[in-house]
Amino acid sequence: MDKALRSVGNISGALAVGAATLNTCLYNVDGGERAVMFDTLRGGILPKVINEGTHFLIPVIQRPIVMDVRTKPREIPSVTGTKDLQMVNIKMRVLWRPVVEELPKLYRELGTDFDERVLPSIGNEVLKSIVAQYNAEELLSKRGEVSDRIKQEMTKRARNFHLTLDDVAITHLTFGREFTKAIEAKQVAFQEAERQQWVVMRAEQERQAVVTRAEGEAEAAQIITRAMEKTGNAIVEVRRIDAAKEIAAKLAGSRNIVYLPSQNGGGVGGGGGSGGGLLLGIDTK
Repeated sequence: MDKALRSVGNISGALAVGAATLNTCLYNVDGGERAVMFDTLRGGILPKVINEGTHFLIPVIQRPIVMDVRTKPREIPSVTGTKDLQMVNIKMRVLWRPVVEELPKLYRELGTDFDERVLPSIGNEVLKSIVAQYNAEELLSKRGEVSDRIKQEMTKRARNFHLTLDDVAITHLTFGREFTKAIEAKQVAFQEAERQQWVVMRAEQERQAVVTRAEGEAEAAQIITRAMEKTGNAIVEVRRIDAAKEIAAKLAGSRNIVYLPSQNGGGVGGGGGSGGGLLLGIDTK
């Protein structure tokens, strides 16, 4: 019985040692990750990229380095000057990921913190070089063009460091206080110039209206003159009769007007005496 127990103990111990040994010979690469292998006997980092899954290694001799290859965002701020010497506070957002096939070179040259070493430096350099080619106003009016040029240059520079950029965009763009005040003053001056232009146009329209009215009155006077030359004073008498009719119509509607006939004539329709009738305005107060 004792021998059987010792045998079971020995077997259990051997299994435990074997399981521990086997555990040290295995490693996992999770989803969205890749690994490179450091081998002390074969001269350091091996050129093969290890995919996701469970893999074997030789303890002590080999050591896996697991690296994240998923796309990550990073914001790069920079304060730089424009072509017209205005200071600009600009922020750029970059979506980046390492080139999987070049992970051994990337780790050998930059280590695992390659994003901290590469992206801020090339981001600031590209922003300063591109922004310096535009005026402050052009950064606003040509923002799409500026963003495209920054993306092209960033992609080109990042490729030299075994990185791929999926997207590059300007997320924040502000100018100094002096430039903001200058823009506001310019806008006010532009609005004032537009108002003055409107005043000038209105004055010109009023002048043309006066000229047209004067031309119409002059033409009417010429027509009347020609009519008087043809008919004598008949046109004057017609105008006088029309005026008398208008006055009579207004007086007929008034209750305070009294007509007194002359001594020579007998009423409104009397004979042609020398005297005329008299109209009195009686105050009823």
